[in-house]
Amino acid sequence: MLKTVSLSKEGPSLSPIVLGVMKWGQWGKNYGAQEMLKLIEESMALGISTFDHADIYGHYTTEAEFGIALQLKPSLREKMQLITKCGIQLVTPNRPRNKIKSYDTSKDHIVWSVEQSLQNLQTDYIDLFLIHRPSPLMHPDEIAEAFLALKKSGKVLHFGVSNFTPRQFDLLNSRITLCTNQVQANMMHLDPFLDGTLDQCLQYGIRPMAWSPLGGSSFFTDLEDPRVKRLRRVLGGLSKKKNGAGIDQLVLAWLLKHPSDILPVIGTGRLERVKSAVGALKIKLTKEEWFEVWEASVGSEVP
Repeated sequence: MLKTVSLSKEGPSLSPIVLGVMKWGQWGKNYGAQEMLKLIEESMALGISTFDHADIYGHYTTEAEFGIALQLKPSLREKMQLITKCGIQLVTPNRPRNKIKSYDTSKDHIVWSVEQSLQNLQTDYIDLFLIHRPSPLMHPDEIAEAFLALKKSGKVLHFGVSNFTPRQFDLLNSRITLCTNQVQANMMHLDPFLDGTLDQCLQYGIRPMAWSPLGGSSFFTDLEDPRVKRLRRVLGGLSKKKNGAGIDQLVLAWLLKHPSDILPVIGTGRLERVKSAVGALKIKLTKEEWFEVWEASVGSEVP
C-alpha cells in the first residue's frame, strides 16, 4: 500500500500518484457508473486514493457521473481525497448562459461552483479546490473572500491553483495560504523547470502537481518528430539499464527525480496504465540519467 504524502505543512495528504478523471466520461471512455466504481476500487487497492476533477470535464458532466458511481459504495468517500477546479467558462449546451469561452474567478462564481461540485460529487466537502486558470480580471481579495467563506463552512478543506505563473501565485498567496500549483510539466514541456514555478514550490515548501506528466499525445503519436525520436532513443537505453522498465514509467521517474517532489496527475481510464504508474515510484534515476533525458529534450547539452 502506498503512503500518502503532504502537499504542504498545512495542506492535505494525497496519494503520491493522483488519478485524473477527465477522460472517464464524455471526453474519453464514456464509462457507466459500475465501470467507474470498478476503476475507483481497483485504483484504491493499488494505493491511489486521490482523484482529480474539474467542473468542465465532460462538458460539465463527469463530476456527476463520478458521484453516481461513488454512491454505489459510499464508504469509499472517507478513504479518498477529491480535488476539483473551477474558473473556466465553456461554451456548451450544458451552460447556455456562456456566450464565449472565458474565465470567472469572482467570489459568487467560486462559491456557486463549489456548491455545484458538492452536489455533483454527492459529498459534503472537497479536500482540495483549485482555481483552474488565472484570469486577467481576477482580484486576489475577492478570491480570498470566497476561499475563507468556504473554509469556514467546512465545504472545502484546502485551496490551491492551477496553471498560475510564480508572480500570480505570489499575488494570491499573499492573501490566503495556497498548498499547490498544478501545472503542465513533462520532458516535452520544460517551462516550469526554467520559469521559477518549481523553484517557488521549493521555496515555500509545497509540492507541485503535474498534469500531462507523460508528455501529451505528441510523444505517442508524432514518432517522426526529431525531439520525440531523441527522447525515445534515450529512454529505450535507460529501459535496458532499469530491468526493462516501460518508457511511460521512466518518464514519470524523471519527473519524480525533481527535488520539489512533484505529484503526477495521470489522466487515464485504463487500469494497466494505473498499475504502470505505481511501478514508476520504485524506479530511481541517477543525476546523469536525468540530464540525458533533458539533453534529448532540448537537443543540446546544458550550457
